[in-house]
Amino acid sequence: MIEPALAIVDCPDLSRYEALLGNTLAGFMEYRLAGARRILVHTEVLPAYEGQGIGVALVRHVLDEARASGIRVTPKCPFILAFLARHPEYGDVVSQARPAR
Repeated sequence: MIEPALAIVDCPDLSRYEALLGNTLAGFMEYRLAGARRILVHTEVLPAYEGQGIGVALVRHVLDEARASGIRVTPKCPFILAFLARHPEYGDVVSQARPAR
């Protein structure tokens, strides 16, 4: 049996990216828009798919897409923050939140 390929799609109506294996949801990353920034608030991989690199694939996809589109991201999710600590090459797409006035 051939395993379905992982597809990552933006679902703007849900404010999240979804990681799909075939037609099955394997994980997602929620975001909020703040002007020209995308605030990355939560990443979740469904229990049946944990440990298969789906979370990392989601993060890489979103950061690569942001870089290609010239969009800056502000990570709030601990999983994404940990990924960025291990991958400083993505520092050019990261923007810190602006302080409240």
